[in-house]
Amino acid sequence: MRKPRKSTARRSTSDASEILDRLFVGDDPVRRAQSDKALEDAIIGHLIYNARISAGLTQKQLAVLARTDQAVISRLEDADYRGHSVNMLRRVAAALGKRIDIRLVDAA
Repeated sequence: MRKPRKSTARRSTSDASEILDRLFVGDDPVRRAQSDKALEDAIIGHLIYNARISAGLTQKQLAVLARTDQAVISRLEDADYRGHSVNMLRRVAAALGKRIDIRLVDAA
């Protein structure tokens, strides 16, 4: 009786982000680090945007409360922005009546 062969084929998916991840990132550790950083930047921008919208504020109004200008808020909300500072995030959070919760989690 023959042993079943181990399958080297990947499972089928229709998830576009998973397909793109396989094609462009794969097992490359440098690309994985870049991809993870880009995702973190996008999440930060999305969190700020959602909190601002939930508070019913424009970018200009939030900027006044955070003692900055509208262009800074716009950059912070941009998924491609890579210059987030903890100090500025604290100011934005305080202006929104929130606080920052930073955690270190195990790397996958």
